[in-house]
Amino acid sequence: MSVYVLVHGGNVSTQTWNSLVPGSLAQTPDGKMGGAVWQLAARPLMALGHKVYAPTLGDEHLFGLNAHVEQVCSLLESENLENVVLAGHSYGGMVITGAGSRMAERVGRLVYLDAALPDSGQSLFDCLSSSGLDPLAEIPGLERTKAYEEKLYFDPEPLKKLKKTFIRCTESELRRFVDVSVSKIERSPENWTVRELHSGHLAPATHPEELSRLLIEAAV
Repeated sequence: MSVYVLVHGGNVSTQTWNSLVPGSLAQTPDGKMGGAVWQLAARPLMALGHKVYAPTLGDEHLFGLNAHVEQVCSLLESENLENVVLAGHSYGGMVITGAGSRMAERVGRLVYLDAALPDSGQSLFDCLSSSGLDPLAEIPGLERTKAYEEKLYFDPEPLKKLKKTFIRCTESELRRFVDVSVSKIERSPENWTVRELHSGHLAPATHPEELSRLLIEAAV
């Protein structure tokens, strides 16, 4: 059986989640879903006996990107996890890049779901801007936060040896942003697999079963 660590992106509100998931009446103290955005995609994995962790990252206003990387690294260490399928959605791509570089010996595959694929020295806002997007003007609800403005510095060498999957959401509202990530892969495709999911950006809410199948494939 496989071990999955699923890292969420920008913290989706319960209001947004409930509007996307039929019948959902999710409520949380802070009005945010956190790691629970993975709950629907995780169910088929757990039903097959896989172990799934979906941590909620610290508040992006209070905790920076590097603190989020440290949070994921600490989880891998404290739970003594090995051969992990480490997946990140959207902003979560920043986090798994940093964690994957630091903990490559514990990672079996990185999975980027419609996600940022940063170069060392970039922040999430840098990645968004490099695609031609004006993050604050063009992405509804996006705010300047410590997590999104902090730059990530990492050693790219350990990542080159890891197996990696990029799942591109074909109807993504952030298509230009994702296209930059895919272009990087096309320039250096070694150890990469690219898959498509016919969904918008919030696939964990709208297409969880299709997503879970791609996550299962990634563990093979």
